[in-house]
Amino acid sequence: MQLARYVGPNGIVHTGRIQHGRVQDIPGDPGILDLLTGPDQLRRDLLVRAGKQQRLPLEQAVFAVPVQPRAMRDFLVFEAHIAGMKKNEPGDGGVPPQWYEAPAFLFMNPWSVVPTGADIPMPPGTRRLDFELEVAMIVEHTVRDVPLDEAHEHIAGFTILNDWSARDIQADEMRVGLGPAKGKDFANTLGPWITTPDELEPYREGDRYALEMSVAVNGEVVGTDNLRNMSWSFEEMLVHASRDAWVGAGDVLATGTASQGALSERWARAGGELVIPPLQVGDVVTMSVQGLGSIRNRIVETVSPDHRVPAARRTYGADRL
Repeated sequence: MQLARYVGPNGIVHTGRIQHGRVQDIPGDPGILDLLTGPDQLRRDLLVRAGKQQRLPLEQAVFAVPVQPRAMRDFLVFEAHIAGMKKNEPGDGGVPPQWYEAPAFLFMNPWSVVPTGADIPMPPGTRRLDFELEVAMIVEHTVRDVPLDEAHEHIAGFTILNDWSARDIQADEMRVGLGPAKGKDFANTLGPWITTPDELEPYREGDRYALEMSVAVNGEVVGTDNLRNMSWSFEEMLVHASRDAWVGAGDVLATGTASQGALSERWARAGGELVIPPLQVGDVVTMSVQGLGSIRNRIVETVSPDHRVPAARRTYGADRL
């Protein structure tokens, strides 16, 4: 199944099923997770009745985000991407040995999630706006300490994620020794809908899915990869995330950037040269993943004032540094 949240002609957000190129309303507008975790008979009854009131062509539908996660974890599971990013960093240019030990992740801002079609205001103070082509897994149940052989039971489905990034701000922040903060917390596109695992079985290769991925700027494809190239499976990501920690129903576990899925990787492989220019106001970024659909957003003028805090007050005397 492919399940969506969309804005109906009445301006109200509804739950729908994607079928035959249309969004079909589901009676009662149940939450997508409620629908997936509810009684089988009730779900079948609702799906049989889908489309009785509304059947919108996909090109006319205005989508909302499919879920509102309470937490989002962004992993780094594409070896080729991190290998490319390290080309222009201090050191030997290789992938750190620690990367191979476990699937590292950072937390994202769930309040910044926007749907496909939403405008993305240029963040104040950046001159190197970038995108990140990713696939996100939606967790179906609230879980902790999930064993690998049970992890598949807790996957509600998959959707596309664009982790927008202000690379110049991010680079300055990460020199402090922490992960990115203001360089990444302003917007994340999630959508267009949730595709359940059974829908992707034709693409399965072992514990991976062979899904073609691409990203285009103003209609020109600038990066491609295949989801099969993940170095950890979605099940393994959930096992790691839930080890000694709660992962909530509706939470997002994202793959991190696919190879060629960000301009910054191209810049790093070119020794820092901006071989493809950073995003500018007016640019349209489109991401497509086989079996999952496409998301599309336009960059618009900055809307937030560039409020800055003063430099740190020195409280640790120079004689003790």
